[in-house]
Amino acid sequence: MTPLRTAVIGIGVQGQRHAEKLAALPASQLVAVVDTDVERANTVAANLGTEAVTDYRDLIGHIDAVALSTPTSTHFEIASTLLENGIHLLLEKPITTTLDEAQDLLRLAEYSGIVLQVGHLERFNPAVVALTRHVRQPQFIESTRIAPYKPRALDVSVVLDLMIHDIDLIHSFVRSPMEHVDAVGRSVFSDSIDVANARIRFADGCVANVTSSRVSLKTERSLRIFQADSYASVDLQNRSFTYYGKRGTGPVSGPEDVAIDKQTFDAGDAMMDQTQAFLDSICGGPPPLVDGQRAMEALETALAIANAVARQPSL
Repeated sequence: MTPLRTAVIGIGVQGQRHAEKLAALPASQLVAVVDTDVERANTVAANLGTEAVTDYRDLIGHIDAVALSTPTSTHFEIASTLLENGIHLLLEKPITTTLDEAQDLLRLAEYSGIVLQVGHLERFNPAVVALTRHVRQPQFIESTRIAPYKPRALDVSVVLDLMIHDIDLIHSFVRSPMEHVDAVGRSVFSDSIDVANARIRFADGCVANVTSSRVSLKTERSLRIFQADSYASVDLQNRSFTYYGKRGTGPVSGPEDVAIDKQTFDAGDAMMDQTQAFLDSICGGPPPLVDGQRAMEALETALAIANAVARQPSL
């Protein structure tokens, strides 16, 4: 099969990773990397044996698919141009900054029959893939995602930068509409919200408590899911989970009545898996795990949290 002609727009840290994956996969021919920083584009292009471009519009007519990794505020303008020109798109999260923009991208992709996949990378974490087999109807979910401060992605709050990963995972487990959100947050080092906590209530009664911070001294990505007769604790960073399930239908009177399943997974390469899935979708394989509709669902909840934070009393 002829490889798809691919490119990466935005060659920051994440964009370079996208370029490396597309350069390595047999189903892809990396035609170009694009960045307004000429030196950076030339360096990455030389390392990967491809062409450096400074204006993404020069790609039109020469490529089949793009991984877009630019600041969120630029997503809509660039993505809509690509979709209008029949170019398949792997778009870094969050999909856009507004729901109207996200809806417009969905319409463009559907009208053109184009694959629009959004890069919620945790969906490809092997611990999450394994956990999915155990989750039926969550009643309470708790997530924590904290990281040291880095001067990146500061055009959005921690809700759209970090918390949205967990929001997407929670929506993947709770297939019920969001009903209500309470949230608090504060700016610490940036001009935006750097730490936030949200309590999300769903129509089926499930409640999720979500905490994110980008001003921590350590890194932690954890998820705990409680449901009838079972509990799962997931370490997303170290790709492991422990599942506690009730044996039989009687009461739990001791440890012998609880089955414990502990699993730890090799590091693997979640981004490579995500990129391969994107290429497979273009070539007639399964649709994306996170298509535009799923990404918009996560964005809607994230914006509801951001709005709740904005309504909190100032100190």
